[in-house]
Order: sequence, then structure tokens, then C-alpha cells
Amino acid sequence: MEPLVNVASVSRKFPLDHSFVSALSHASLEVEAGEFLAIAGPSGSGKSTLLNLIGCIDKPTEGHIELDGVDTSKLSPGQTTALRRRKIGFVFQTFNLIPVFTAAENVEFPLLVQGIGAGERRRRVADALESVGLSARANHRPDLLSGGERQRVAVARAIVHRPALVLADEPTANLDTKNATQLIDLMRDLNQRLGLTFIFSTHDARLLEHTPRIVRLCDGQIESDTHAVVLAGAGMVGGSNG
Repeated sequence: MEPLVNVASVSRKFPLDHSFVSALSHASLEVEAGEFLAIAGPSGSGKSTLLNLIGCIDKPTEGHIELDGVDTSKLSPGQTTALRRRKIGFVFQTFNLIPVFTAAENVEFPLLVQGIGAGERRRRVADALESVGLSARANHRPDLLSGGERQRVAVARAIVHRPALVLADEPTANLDTKNATQLIDLMRDLNQRLGLTFIFSTHDARLLEHTPRIVRLCDGQIESDTHAVVLAGAGMVGGSNG
């Protein structure tokens, strides 16, 4: 079977004055469906650049990326948007919730964009909120939710349209240890129970302790790609792989 994500010798350069700066250099990576993978490294290592390229938010300067067998570099802007809406869910460190919407309305928004009917939208929103433990908070706006609850709403929004891939950019960066641990447990549970594929960028050691595969970046290059020993935790299964 083809990998869900195939990053093939991808580089990304950005213009700077009269030259260019390289944010990512000849990165190659394959991700199978159902994986739970961290892209780790210090600030400026290229984590967000790689995540944005995989998420079709940006396009590589060199190389190409395939998502579910589709070469994303060959798509028109409209085709790219359509692929992103169907295949990818996003979780951001700043939550990116619409403040005047309730939790349920925030989760529903991707389904509205896709033109899904009202009855199906209600069912999917209820299922997504239940899966993150927030059914009782469905009618609360973001300002009435804790930081941990807001991030769980963001996770529900990311999975409500049943994407092939969930991308999370520093998902625990704005959470305290308790809420970060709960979010890690939640994402790992969704990965194992529903078979959702997660790729996330992080330098949070709390998250890396529960991650079976870690790709480390340094100065825009992949430094290592390892399968780690996973610590058991609430809702988690311990793993191994040398």
C-alpha cells in the first residue's frame, strides 16, 4: 500500500533581501495511515514549515508531497483548497475558535463549508463533541471554556469531517501540565480507537514521552527518525520499537 503522506526530497526557500533563506532542505518522509508522529526540534528548525507543506498551506520550492496518492504540487489553488477541506484537519496552538460561536457551532463550521445537510451536521457534531468529552459544554462560547476545553473543541472541529490526516501545530504550547497531559491522552486515544493519523510539531517533552515515532529536525534538515518506547498513561497503551 502507498503511504498516506510521502514527502519526497522537499526543500522550501523564502526570499530575504536579495537572496534566499532555506527553511527546509531535501526532507524525505513517509507516513502510513494510522500513525502518531511528532515532528520535533528547536524554534527555527523547520517544524512549522514542514507541517504547512504537508497541510497544503504552502508549496515546496523543490521536491513534491503526495497525500493519499495525490501529488499536491500539481493541484490548482481550487483543487488544493478542496483537498485540504476533505482530507486534513488542523489543530492550532492558539485554538483559532470563532469567539461568537458556541462550541457546537465552531465544530460544525467545517461541515457548513462542505455543504453537508443539517441533520448529518448535527449527528457529526454530537459525535465529535462526545469523543472529546465535551457534550455538556456544546452551547458554551469559547470565553466560557478553559484553555484545555478550548483545545478539545479545536480537536473536535479537526476530526468532525472525518479527515484522513490531523495536523497539530504545537498543540500543548498554551496549556498547563494537567491540560497538556489530558490533551495528549485524548489525541492518542483518538489515534488508537478511531485509527486517525496524527502528525504534530512540538518541542514539548511531555508530548514526546507518549509518541511512538519522532522525526527530529535541525536547521531545516531531518536529523533522525526514530521509533521510541512509549510511556503508559491514562487512556494509553505502552509500546516498544527500537
